[in-house]
Order: sequence, then structure tokens, then C-alpha cells
Amino acid sequence: MNTTLIVFVVLYLLGTLGLGVWAGTRIKNTSDFAIAGRSLPLIMVITTTFATWFGAETVMGIPAKFVQGGLNSIVEDPFGAGTCLILVGAFFATKLYRQNLLTIGDFYRQRFGKGVEVFCSSAIILSYLGWVAAQITALGLVFSVLTNGAMSETAGMIVGTLAVLIYVVIGGFLAVAWTDFIQMIVLVIGLSVIAVFSADLAGGADKVFAMAQSKELFRFLPEPSFTEIAMFVGAGVTMMLGSIPQQDVFQRVMSAKDEKTARNGAMIGGISYILFAAVPMFIVASAVVVMGQQALDVARDDYQKLLPLFVLSKMPLIMQILFFGALLSAIKSTSSATLLAPSTSFVENILKNLRPHMGDRQQLLAMRLTIIVFAALVLAYAIAMQGTSIYELVSSAYQVTLVGAFVPLVMGLYWQRATTQGAIFSLVGGIAVWIAFLPQVSSLGEGFPGQLAGLLVAIVAMVLGSLAPQWLKNRREHKHHVAGLANEASPL
Repeated sequence: MNTTLIVFVVLYLLGTLGLGVWAGTRIKNTSDFAIAGRSLPLIMVITTTFATWFGAETVMGIPAKFVQGGLNSIVEDPFGAGTCLILVGAFFATKLYRQNLLTIGDFYRQRFGKGVEVFCSSAIILSYLGWVAAQITALGLVFSVLTNGAMSETAGMIVGTLAVLIYVVIGGFLAVAWTDFIQMIVLVIGLSVIAVFSADLAGGADKVFAMAQSKELFRFLPEPSFTEIAMFVGAGVTMMLGSIPQQDVFQRVMSAKDEKTARNGAMIGGISYILFAAVPMFIVASAVVVMGQQALDVARDDYQKLLPLFVLSKMPLIMQILFFGALLSAIKSTSSATLLAPSTSFVENILKNLRPHMGDRQQLLAMRLTIIVFAALVLAYAIAMQGTSIYELVSSAYQVTLVGAFVPLVMGLYWQRATTQGAIFSLVGGIAVWIAFLPQVSSLGEGFPGQLAGLLVAIVAMVLGSLAPQWLKNRREHKHHVAGLANEASPL
């Protein structure tokens, strides 16, 4: 156990905690707590948007999957996830910012009514279980590795959850934005330095690229068969589209000081994420060159430990401090945002429907209490799901929002003829088909991805549900008109 390394990690955790407490002194109302009072400049919107996705799976999940299956195996994340932010900036940020909403659920209420608001908000909240659980799982893993097993992964999960929970409850999104800003600086500098050092250990970057080329790791497109192409598209759209109707993404858009900042921040953040996600992939590829078969064995048996093991066994103390600072920055930035997002959605879009006369102070208190309850639930879920990979926890999280909430959001913004009935049909149809394709229910998902089937049905159901009433009305009017003409033409 390296005491010096642990001391630096503890000091870093205490520093971010202090920053969150300071931010809490500036919280005056629910707008400050939920969306930082719509005041953030471009650089902070970029860093907090970038931090949305740069979490445990980016540092430990994606790189290990890359060295096992190449670019083709990580289409969902980072490519789908980063493209999501670019799409949000290009097509959603400006329209949503102008509506001055507190949560994404507010849009569903204004456009389709309270029923759709509650249903979509519930789907969004549910999707965060896997996402936050992945970050908590990673925190437990980090603390276990740091202490060389003296602290169990379960105990590490509890300690890590408390470390994040305190400053989120006190400082809300303002604390998240400020800590993201500091943590992303630490992350970018730390991983960049480690990448250079890793290349040196491997004998040069050319050796790393040559290894990747020899193992065909740069192959991106799937095999030319219907099933392979469908699975590839299904994986890509899961986070690319399923993450768009998410409260944490929405909070970053709404926290900007103006709509131009909201648009540009999301797009630059998305591009930055795709590009910088290659850095931990390069580091792990370097580990394969340096450690040989041992690295591939770890990647196969317990891939989440490959990168920490490489750093701890092959690098000096200063590199270890940089790495764990960067890793904790990535995990804490994502987990803090994803604890806050579902809690604000629950209070604003579900609890307020049950208690419509809540004042702003009561609502602020309810948000803080909900964060604590949600953190406890997710911690229990993460402990129960121990053994499930971080990447799988994340990738499965957004299927429910893809088949449930995405189509009503897009159609509600861009199709004037979209109706509440259409939104209900879309929600019910998309989720029902997705459930029917789950492996626990049937074998349909073996030949075609259930989330893609659910998305296609959701689109068709929205169109038919919105147009059918008008079509039936026109048909009845036509029949009445024809009957009227026939009566006029008939002899007395």
C-alpha cells in the first residue's frame, strides 16, 4: 500500500469537497441549484459538457474493449456519446434554451400535458440507475486498488458515494460546474502526461500504432450482413439519440449564459470528448505492448483493472498521482452530475404534480433530500450488481430513453402536428416492443437489436397516433358530405 499516493488522493477529495461547500454558499433558489442560475460562460459549459461523458467507462471500460475488439466494439461510446452532444448543440440547444425551462420534463408537460411529463420523466429517472451505478462501481474499484485490497470494493463504493454526495447536496449544479472545471483540467493534463510516458515505455508511439494495426484494432465498420449492420446501428444510436432527452445534458444547455453559449458549448464539448477519449485508449494499447500477454489476460478476465494495474506496476509515483487524480476527476465529475439530474427531475416533474403548492424553499429542500435517497438506492443497486462490467452498466442505461422519450422530444420540437395521443402511442409502443426483445422475454434480440426495433415502432406510432384522429374526422366529414349530396339529389 502506497501511503504517499493515498494521502494525495485524500487531499484531492477534500479539496473538491471544500469547493462544493463554497459553491453552496451561493445557492439562493432552485434555479441556482438545478441549472446554476443560467450564468455559466463558454469555457465552463464546455468543461462541464465534456465531463458529462468522461467518466469511469471512458478511462477503464472503453480502452479495454478497444484492445479486445477494436473501434467496431466501441461505436456506442465514445462515438455515439460524443455525437449526441454535437446533435444537442446543433438541433436542440437553441430551441430548448429559449423556452426557459428548469428540467427536460417541463418540455413534455408544456407540449403534451402532465401525463406524458410524468411518464417521460419516470423513464429518464430510471435510466440513471445504470449510469450512476457504473460510476459508484468504479469508485469502489479505485479505492480497493489504491489500498491493495485493504478496503473492499463495497466499502470503497460507500466512501466514494459519500465523497460525491456531500458537495452535490450542498452546492447543487453550481458545485458540479465548478468542480467539473477543476477536475477536467486535472484530467486532461494528467492523462496527456501519462500518454507520453506510456509511449516512452512502449518504445515509441509508432510501436503502439503498429501493434494496433497488426491486430486490426482500427477496423470500424461491421461485417456486411444484415444482423451485424443492425447491431452496429442499434449500438450507435443507443447513446447517440437515447442520451439526448437526458436531464444532465439538458442542465448543461440551460446553465449557459445565453443560447449561443449553450449551442457552442455542447458542440465543442462533444467533439472534445470523441478526440480525447482516444488518449486512455492509447495508454491501454501501450500497456499491451509493454506487458504483452499479461495485459490481454487482464483485459479478458478483469478488464476494469488493466489501466490501474499498468500504472501501479510500471510507472513512478508522480505518474501514479497524476493518473489517480485524473481517474477520480473523471468518475466524480460524471457521478455528481448524474446524482443531481434525476433528483431535480423527480421533484420538478413528479413530486410537484402531487404537491402543486410547494414554495421555492420547500422545493429546494425536496431536491436535496431526493438526492440523498437516490444516492442510497443507486448504491444498493451498484452493490447488488457487482460483477457487471462498467461499460455494460452504462450502455444499457439509455435504451429506455431511446425508445420512450426521444421521439416525443424530437417530434414535439420539429413537427407541429404531433399530438398528445401520438406521444402516448409512441411511448407505449416503443417501450412495449423493446421489452418484447429483451433476452429475459424472448430470443428476438439475437437477430435484431431491441432498442432499434423500439425506436422504429415509436416513430411509426407517433405519426399514426397524431394523424389518425384527423384522418378519421376527415373521413366522417366526407361521409356526411356525400350523404348530404345524396339527399339533395334524391326525389321528394
